[in-house]
Amino acid sequence: MMALMVHLKAVDHLRGKGDRIAKVSFRGLSFYSRVVENCEEVANFNETFRWPIASRLDGNEMLEIQVYNYSKVFSNRLVGTFSMVLQKVAEEGHLELTDTLIDDNNFLIKTSVTIEIRYQPVDRTAGVWSDGELLDVPDDRDGFFTFESDSLLSGHSHGSGSSPGRTLQGSIPTFRKAGKGVFSAMKLGKIKSSRDDHKRGDEPAVLDMDDLDRKAIRLAGTLEPDTISLASVTAVTTNVSNKRSKPDIKMEPSSGRPVDYQISITIIEARQLIGLNMDPVVCVEVGDDKKYTSMKESTNCPYYNEYFVFDFHVPPDVMFDKIIKLSVIHSKNLLRSGTLVGTFKMDVGTVYSQPEHQFYHKWAILSDPNDITAGCKGYIKCDIAVVGKGDNIKTPHKANETDEDDLEGNLLLPEGIPAERQWARFYVKIYRAEGLPKMNTSLMANVKKAIIGENRDLVDPYVQVQYAGQKGKTSVQKSSYEPIWNEQVVFTELFPPLCKRLKVQIRDSDKVNDVAIGTHFIDLRKISNDGDKGFLPTFGPAWVNMYGSTRQYTLMDEHQDLNDGLGEGVSFRARLLLSIAVEILDISSPEILCSTDVQVEMVSNISESATGKMEEFFVFGSFLEATMIDRKIGDKPISFEITIGNYGNQIDGVNKPSSVRRKKKDAENEEEESELIQNSSEDEAEEDADLVSVSTTPPMKPVITDRNYFHLPYFEKKPCIYIKSWWQDQRRRLYNSNMMDKIADKLEEGLNDVQEVIKTEKAFPERRLRGVLEELSVGCSRFVTLANKDIGQSGRTKLDRERLKSCMREMDSMGQQAKQIRTQVKKNTVRDKLKLAQNFLQKLRFLADEPQHSIPDVFVWMMSNHKRIAYARIPSKDILYSMVDEETGKDCSKVKAVFLKLPGKKGFGPAGWTVQAKLELYLWLGLNKQRKDFLSGLPNGFEEMKSAKAGLSLHTMPPVSLVYNMKQVFQLRAHMYQARSLFAADSSGLSDPFARVFFSTHSQVTEVLGETLCPTWDQLLVFDDVELFGEASELRDDPPIIVVEIYDQDTVGKAEFIGRTFAKPTIKMCEEHYGPPRFPPQLEYYQVYRGNSTAGELLAAFELLQIGQGGRADLPPLEGPTDSEHGPIIAVPLGIRPVLSRYRIEVLFWGLRDLKRINLAQVDRPRVDIECAGKGVQSALIQNYKKNPNFSTLVKWFEVDLPENELLHPPLNIRVVDCRAFGRYILVGSHAVTTLRRFIYSTPDKTSNNWATAGDIIVNMDTEPLVRKMDTVVKLDATSDTVVKVDMTEEESDKKKKKKKKKKGEVEEEEETDERMLDWWSKYFASIETLKGKLRAQEAAQAEAEEREDLEIAAEAAEPDDLLLKGSKTKEKSKDKKSSKDKKKGHQAADGTDNEPVKSRVDELVVYNKELESEYGTFEDWLHTFNLYRGKAGDDDEHALDDDRIVGRFKGSLCMYKLPLSEEITREAGFDPNMGMFQSIPHNDPINVLVRVYVVRATDLHPADINGKADPYIVIKLGKSEVKDKENYISKQLNPVFGKSFDIEATFPMESMLTVSVYDWDLVGTDDLIGETKIDLENRFYSKYRATCGISANYSVHGYNVWRDPMKPSQILAKLCKDGKIDGPHYGPGGKVKVANRIFLGATELEDENGLKKQTEEHLALTVLNRWEEIPRVGCKLVREHVETRPLLNPDKPGIEQGRVEMWVDMFPMDMPAPGPAIDISPRKPKRYELRVIIWNTDEVILEDDDYFTGEKSSDIFVRGFELRVVIWNTDDVILEDDAFMTGEKMSDIYVRGWLKGQQEDKQDTDVHYHSLTGEGNFNWRFVFPFDYLMAEEKIVISKKESMFSWDETEYKIPPRLTLQVWDADHFSADDFLGAIELDLNRFPRGAKTAKQCSLNMIRNEHELPTISIFKQKRVKGWWPFAARDENDDLELTGKVEAELHLVTAEEAEKSPVGLGRNEPDPLEKPNRPDTTFLWFLSPLKAIRYLVCNRYKWLIIKIVLALLLLIMLGLFLYSMPGYLVKKLLGA
Repeated sequence: MMALMVHLKAVDHLRGKGDRIAKVSFRGLSFYSRVVENCEEVANFNETFRWPIASRLDGNEMLEIQVYNYSKVFSNRLVGTFSMVLQKVAEEGHLELTDTLIDDNNFLIKTSVTIEIRYQPVDRTAGVWSDGELLDVPDDRDGFFTFESDSLLSGHSHGSGSSPGRTLQGSIPTFRKAGKGVFSAMKLGKIKSSRDDHKRGDEPAVLDMDDLDRKAIRLAGTLEPDTISLASVTAVTTNVSNKRSKPDIKMEPSSGRPVDYQISITIIEARQLIGLNMDPVVCVEVGDDKKYTSMKESTNCPYYNEYFVFDFHVPPDVMFDKIIKLSVIHSKNLLRSGTLVGTFKMDVGTVYSQPEHQFYHKWAILSDPNDITAGCKGYIKCDIAVVGKGDNIKTPHKANETDEDDLEGNLLLPEGIPAERQWARFYVKIYRAEGLPKMNTSLMANVKKAIIGENRDLVDPYVQVQYAGQKGKTSVQKSSYEPIWNEQVVFTELFPPLCKRLKVQIRDSDKVNDVAIGTHFIDLRKISNDGDKGFLPTFGPAWVNMYGSTRQYTLMDEHQDLNDGLGEGVSFRARLLLSIAVEILDISSPEILCSTDVQVEMVSNISESATGKMEEFFVFGSFLEATMIDRKIGDKPISFEITIGNYGNQIDGVNKPSSVRRKKKDAENEEEESELIQNSSEDEAEEDADLVSVSTTPPMKPVITDRNYFHLPYFEKKPCIYIKSWWQDQRRRLYNSNMMDKIADKLEEGLNDVQEVIKTEKAFPERRLRGVLEELSVGCSRFVTLANKDIGQSGRTKLDRERLKSCMREMDSMGQQAKQIRTQVKKNTVRDKLKLAQNFLQKLRFLADEPQHSIPDVFVWMMSNHKRIAYARIPSKDILYSMVDEETGKDCSKVKAVFLKLPGKKGFGPAGWTVQAKLELYLWLGLNKQRKDFLSGLPNGFEEMKSAKAGLSLHTMPPVSLVYNMKQVFQLRAHMYQARSLFAADSSGLSDPFARVFFSTHSQVTEVLGETLCPTWDQLLVFDDVELFGEASELRDDPPIIVVEIYDQDTVGKAEFIGRTFAKPTIKMCEEHYGPPRFPPQLEYYQVYRGNSTAGELLAAFELLQIGQGGRADLPPLEGPTDSEHGPIIAVPLGIRPVLSRYRIEVLFWGLRDLKRINLAQVDRPRVDIECAGKGVQSALIQNYKKNPNFSTLVKWFEVDLPENELLHPPLNIRVVDCRAFGRYILVGSHAVTTLRRFIYSTPDKTSNNWATAGDIIVNMDTEPLVRKMDTVVKLDATSDTVVKVDMTEEESDKKKKKKKKKKGEVEEEEETDERMLDWWSKYFASIETLKGKLRAQEAAQAEAEEREDLEIAAEAAEPDDLLLKGSKTKEKSKDKKSSKDKKKGHQAADGTDNEPVKSRVDELVVYNKELESEYGTFEDWLHTFNLYRGKAGDDDEHALDDDRIVGRFKGSLCMYKLPLSEEITREAGFDPNMGMFQSIPHNDPINVLVRVYVVRATDLHPADINGKADPYIVIKLGKSEVKDKENYISKQLNPVFGKSFDIEATFPMESMLTVSVYDWDLVGTDDLIGETKIDLENRFYSKYRATCGISANYSVHGYNVWRDPMKPSQILAKLCKDGKIDGPHYGPGGKVKVANRIFLGATELEDENGLKKQTEEHLALTVLNRWEEIPRVGCKLVREHVETRPLLNPDKPGIEQGRVEMWVDMFPMDMPAPGPAIDISPRKPKRYELRVIIWNTDEVILEDDDYFTGEKSSDIFVRGFELRVVIWNTDDVILEDDAFMTGEKMSDIYVRGWLKGQQEDKQDTDVHYHSLTGEGNFNWRFVFPFDYLMAEEKIVISKKESMFSWDETEYKIPPRLTLQVWDADHFSADDFLGAIELDLNRFPRGAKTAKQCSLNMIRNEHELPTISIFKQKRVKGWWPFAARDENDDLELTGKVEAELHLVTAEEAEKSPVGLGRNEPDPLEKPNRPDTTFLWFLSPLKAIRYLVCNRYKWLIIKIVLALLLLIMLGLFLYSMPGYLVKKLLGA
């Protein structure tokens, strides 16, 4: 039995006297020692503890000893802890040591413990076995199974520990003499034992027997098939050995390549700007580009509606880091920059990550960067969209936008970010850097040395930190490769931040220009977590590694971009120690800094150990093969160099950091007591200390492989390298990353499998998906158990701890959800669940990306002639070793095929496609002390060669080369069948492809096939005598990969590269049988890549056959070269090539279109050749392409043998040739139909209900009105029913009308809709409302579905995760908001009857927010369009450019079916054998058509002029005809309403491509194209969807909804029935019609202009047409009356939308009756109104002035104020402004001013009410404002010139808002603004009846109060409050005004004119003002009387009384003595 024994001898250096006790723990089981009583310094325990163990001792298991002071009464007090890793013990079996303890705070204390450990494995092989023996697959060598829990699923096994070919090193156990301490015991500090150990206790190291049984059963498959997880089975059976790792197929770095972006920003309006009477301008900045809106005068809620576009051509990373900044500036003009009101910042990446890459109609909150205590400074409403190439943006429909502006509900913030963001400080602490490269040339250095006389470091570094558009810099440290800064850069930003990335850059300070040394980006999302248990951004202190260009300094560095962080760095540049912290500010605290400027401050130094303990790492690499070396390099000797950080780098001047030497010394000093033990004996240790690294292979001359490539002749001698380096030990970070990466890799592989299964339509994709989810949940739970171990390591940062917690939470919940979803996977839900699983994958990848670096990446460089040629960068985590299998990097101890690429920009484009070299490379990275089995993963069968200098200690030195003495000989057979969809490499648009197959150092080519993109080589390539080194069994499990490259043969020059793919051969060893299931191998599709884009597919099979003793005779025979004409080309043998059957392919030849010139000559007599699998057919020759481009013979066919398996069908090639004179043919263009599946003919299914003839089906129409049936209308709310039932009888509707009248009383009389008032636009706007409702309903439904799914998962998961709950909560919130909004909208629509009579019974059309083609499958129902290509295919991912290669289009179709065909079809009546399957197709003779194009409007046009606007007009081209509407251009508009129709006559097929373009009119120079859209009219014309003229919802013969088609509905229906050979239509009594076997019901009466009714069948026929899709067999959805929205594109900016145009096209054949006149859709003319406002009185106006004499506060009140006639009656409670001069009285000189928004220059003022002492003012003053108004859009239309230089007037549309202000007039200074109110004339609160009832609530609670519209009410009178903001930005009441608003139309205004002010006609009476308002000096007595009476009346009375009293008292006193005397004397 295995056991671990610990002998605890003694504990020394204890302090004080007392009782001691010790506790020894291992694997969660603790023993206590006896109590040693009354001991002083030393406690002798002398006890032995024994743990019987069932499984091998793992090298990273821990032993822990704790020593306590024992107390009987109180709890024991811990003295110290000793813990060690049992790696040494596991290796050697015995260990004795004395070591110090660590106290609670992880400090070393003097106390030490002496122990002896013995470990007794079962077969006494301690010291031999490798960690690899924790095998994943049972390995019976030791006589028992060693399983790791559940690791069968990982399906990896290690090579067996010692193979015969391996030298057995150190196999004799060496026992160590007792020393002072053990270096390898890795003191781990205090370990939180309790939690940890329980966890470990839960995880048995050996599976119990029943577990094993379960596994075995699962493998055997005795359970039901669904529980068996395919993946786990295949993993174990196929990839048994894993000495090789997968190569990465995508080569090219795409990150640094610039791309086109367009950012469009619409600034709609601003609200609630803080400030009085301001003139705001909005500045829009993106990066460094600034644009400004126009200035709006004296308003704090300006309306702009201005559109800005920014174009960029930069790499994505640069784009997404740019900051979008919106700022509002007050009173900016040419001379002054204005004052900033507030700003809003967000990075472009945040917008791009939104759904649809945009924010639409959102409110940005402004804040003041100079005063963070201020709060919100206002809101800007805007749209922001970011479009990359090829993104299509769905813009919500721009229509009359009358949504209530719910500011809080629509903030410009991504989902999940709170509306109230707080200010926070971001502290970026920069400590120090090391390993900087020299940044001066050696020449400069020598000059400096000569002058200064000393050799200084050649770099002056400083660090620059950039965040949210601000920069901070540290100081410059002169001349230092190891600068120390200890400074922090502080940013103040709102939190959570809307800017994701922080950029840290080390720069070199230089006199001329500073250059970047290295750049690092920190993504804030990765260093924080916003969940409930989340944490603020935190980072470090940790080192970040920076990569960039090579370290050799050159003046013109070609790779400088790499140092700026663009593209993948090709070399290590430096590393920087930094930390980041975020602190939320408490704004209320007084000592806070208000500004957001960047501060730089000093910080204290941090200790060396803060970032982790320095450890010695060891990298070992072996080059097993170097092939495919590009011939361009030349044949100089080649060597390879491997570097990690600066270690191993020999040519770029290693500035060997002094600190490393220092650190190494320190490490030794620390360990003085403990000897430096790395290996098993002391002398080795010393040897190892000065082991010299070998980082380059010896140079070797390359040998030629073939025309393109060299290889290096390594054969059996493989060079090795090894490097020692010192880094902080932060492996744990990488381990966790690796675990997650492995789970993710496995998940990705599984998901790809599932997709493949779905794609190839194999059975049971759901089983495979269940297996994948099963694996995922197992992997997640495994992660949680393993990751829990790393608690308490030194150098762990806060981020490490928090990240670990959140990763464990996430992984745990992911595991639960995966389990959950697994149970829900059914056949029909596979796709949805697959999407969910893909979300898991993204999340895993995100979590696995570790933000804090540890060990730098490893670089492999190929050197020739001392120059660096090509490199590969290998992340260090991928090759990092761990004892735990899951934590090991995926390429550690494995052979990996590594492809070297060119550095930097050299690697873009074609240069990046070719391989520079292919290496078979073995790498191992780990701690030096773990390095004993760094060779374990190599293929077996080698001997090590040591370096000659090694001296004595040979057996510990790593080898410098390996010599293989085992080799196997194989024959490789490559069955190259065919390729498809290759890139076009020649100018003809085709290629001459051949394939080259590489295996090891051999290569062979197939034959060249001319002029094809889909070559079928059908060729077997045989590679004889391929020698591979290593053990046979290993090679069988893991052969090297085969590389196949496909080239295009050129007659001159080098063959051109098309693409490459990798494959693994199937292997047969000589003793195996050649037969099923593995042989012969199946053909498989391999994806071909060029750069990063797919370049086709290769269909091939590969087998590798071992040649045994008997030589080749034993191999399965090859059928010899039977094919005489091809010479010795061997065809693919029978068992491998697919089984064929006979097919017939019918081709419909219709015509050719838009053929371009070839070599400047026009195409005149084209012909089409069709070819498939070697057979084909030619079309008839078109005799004169100009006259008629259609073919005379329509259908031809050919027969061909095709594979039974549809997936293996070869492509069909369409080629167009031009027949020139003298029998010459010229290729015009070609098209390859890659998949024929969509053209396979399937017989109609007789049993389906489409053919049902059972009985008549009545289609009931009564339940809902007819329009409802179409899906264009969605009810939002029961009340919003805007469509009236069509089939309602007249009496009912009359009743309804009467009811309505009764209900509403008199008002309703005028509300009844007048037919004459309706026009086409009414219909259009009603339809747009419907479209919006539909979109909203879709969104809501989608959100609901998502929610339901989330809740299901949450509910069923064992413990619903907080994250999920939170998610659904936020969703619910947003949903509530949405629904409440919808409800509001619904009510609004419901009140439609009140607020817009138009809505009550409008017929609607369909508005598509996309092209009509996308709705109807591009109208290719029977006529398909094939683009013909010519010319070379574009670079890599720029597929979008294929449009330039299109040289024309072939129209036709294909139909293929297996022979023989069943008879029924051909026997049908009227079957025309000449037409084959293409029955009932119209003839293709030329036909004359009248095309009528309606252009409604354009939206979001790209600005074409400097002022950011455009002057658009329309140009329409069709064939030769062109209509230019230049004179009707619309000035300065980006959303012009055209409202035009154009008629053009055309002849199909010659003129069938309609181009609608929008041009920009320019006064000087040529007009520029803004964008154009092309419509193929021919496909529409012939389509069965009948797209010639849309069918309207209702039939009427007059009015706005008049029937447009020359054919009536009944005629159309009759024709459709005849063409479709169906029975009908039969019209019956009572409004019924029968078609086929369906009966439809509908109305039968029609009303003409005169209101007369007559019987008609048209309604019935139209009912059927609108529901034609319900007719069996021939039914389809006919095109409705519609407006389509088409994107405008500009050939100069491919792929990026330049705006959209709304339009539709009608087509009428000329041989039919002529259609009526075009519908008038000209834009509505705005109606002229006059608004009359009478200002009667004011009250309670605040008093501002002091009277000069009286000191009274008074105001001179005047009211500022549309033709709207506004009568200002009085103002009241106006704040009094002035203090009177003498008396100190407060008073105001009040006047009122008013204007209509947008017409500030027409503002009107009342006269002044002087010296109002009470705030009351009387005016009786009338304002008159004339204006033009569009009822439908609720906007005022203003036409005015923008500036004096403008050529013509610009039209603006602005919401109707009336502004009234109250002012205090001053004589000498500027007037004072007292208050204002703004009324939206469409919805403003009713005025109060009296001044008392008038309060601020009328403004504050505007939303809750009932509102009225002046356009409905016409006349309103009441009191309204004036308000202004005080110092604290709070609204305060500053007065009240009594006004009367009266709206009259222009005609009424002419009939009853009125005068302005109090003038004639209709004058108002003079106001009754108190006399005192006149100046005191005109009537001093009056003023005195007023003062005396008003103010001092009581005072005077009191004074008089007092005087009387005094007089009386005086008299009394005066006369008293006399009386007294008299009395006394008795006089």
